[in-house]
Amino acid sequence: MDQFKDSMLKLIVETSSNLPPDVRRAILSARERETPGTQAMLALETIAVNVDMACDTTAPICQDTGMPTFEIKTPVGADQIRMKAAIKEAIADATKTGNLRPNAVDSLTGKNSGNNLGEGAPVVHFEQWEKDEVEVRLILKGGGCENKNIQYSLPMELPHLGRADRTLDGVRKCLLHAVWQAQGHGCSIGAIGVAIGGDRASGFHYAKQQLFRTLDDINPIPELARLEQYIMDKANTLGIGTMGFGGEATLIGCKIGAYHRLPASFFVSVAYDCWAFRRLGVIINPRTGAIVRWLYKEDTPSVKMARGAGLPLTGREIRLNLPLDEVQVRALKVGDVVLLNGPMHTGRDSLHHHLLTHDSPVSLEGSAIYHCGPVSLKKGDRWVMNAAGPTTSSREEPYQADILRKFRVRAVIGKGGMGAKTLAALKEVGAVYLNAIGGAAQYYTKCITEVTGVDFLEFGVPEAMWHITVKDFPAIVTMDAGGKSLHAEVEEASARKLATYAAPTTQSSAH
Repeated sequence: MDQFKDSMLKLIVETSSNLPPDVRRAILSARERETPGTQAMLALETIAVNVDMACDTTAPICQDTGMPTFEIKTPVGADQIRMKAAIKEAIADATKTGNLRPNAVDSLTGKNSGNNLGEGAPVVHFEQWEKDEVEVRLILKGGGCENKNIQYSLPMELPHLGRADRTLDGVRKCLLHAVWQAQGHGCSIGAIGVAIGGDRASGFHYAKQQLFRTLDDINPIPELARLEQYIMDKANTLGIGTMGFGGEATLIGCKIGAYHRLPASFFVSVAYDCWAFRRLGVIINPRTGAIVRWLYKEDTPSVKMARGAGLPLTGREIRLNLPLDEVQVRALKVGDVVLLNGPMHTGRDSLHHHLLTHDSPVSLEGSAIYHCGPVSLKKGDRWVMNAAGPTTSSREEPYQADILRKFRVRAVIGKGGMGAKTLAALKEVGAVYLNAIGGAAQYYTKCITEVTGVDFLEFGVPEAMWHITVKDFPAIVTMDAGGKSLHAEVEEASARKLATYAAPTTQSSAH
């Protein structure tokens, strides 16, 4: 199997940079349903441009390349030890070239290994089968959507939906709640893989396995096929929309499987995936390790996503030069689209925690903090960014208000919005929250004209404080200095819609 490592490297690079046709079709279908001129449509147009850019440049669609998870089927006698070693080599090589972001962090020390290797990383599952070929499927599922995975133990009470029993109607309520609780944090439009039954561990594993199904397949179990279609129909009436901006499209896939369970347990496990639904597969020659054929690609060219070159602008965008002053920031209102120009600084969990008790190495007064963990590469004496989209902002909620007050920051940029504590600080300080388009790592990378420096590289590449200069960096005001939050409004409105589905349906029992 001399060619196996090279085949795995090709699979990793292609999965990171090229969405499969079924996902592309689902995104285009969602765009057709969306209302022109809305924030949701702007997000979908940005996504389309980004997908094309990533494919054309063989660069990561989203900077968060997740925890690579391989599902492998091998003939009897295949050397799985050597195969796993080759996969690790390919993972390290893809990290070095910037096709994967270094994401493996030691949970005890907090140290990033720098090569995506460590205890439990990457995830590799082997299974033997009777065929004389090797099947390798790979999914790259980022941390933002991984954090929106959820598991239910029935019977239980669900917010806005009431009691969920050990029936398919109870499962129905769980799945509607799972979509609702994700809001924009998991980069909707999204998909869910679902496992009914099993134990806690096998349930989550089987739920993620459902994401290897194509989005347009039909479940062979009739009652599950009906439930999948029901969830697709009703989830898209909740009004959550792309990025949680509100809108007509929220879910692009629902795939459900069922395991046997213990009498005492009834788990419903949900694996949430974002629009950057990166999964591909290959069939491998078991003697040479060469790729025989690709899975999911359907032997057709990739579907082009964007309507034209670049992001269509309306002329109503507000151009702002950084640093910002309080007067111009307080004039911004929820719904405004801004184009940022000038210096800004990235900052995630480690930096926010550090800044609570330390000074910043650069002045942050009037500046913007970008919640971003980029893929950064050093070329000679210069750093360049290979992918630089926003990360989920809610993780910084325990810190953000204090950082705003301490450093007089005028803008926070991320995705998914933030909570009441941050909203109060925005109003007090005179600052805004700007929602960038989650997953649009290539689009935003092209808005970065220069990486001017980096601090705290010891935190790891994603968590370091990167100093960058941007040109016409687009984002939407979703929390303003007047105390208004689009995220809170969408969550409340979608909760009211969710409550209308509390009544039982005719779905059959699953006692």
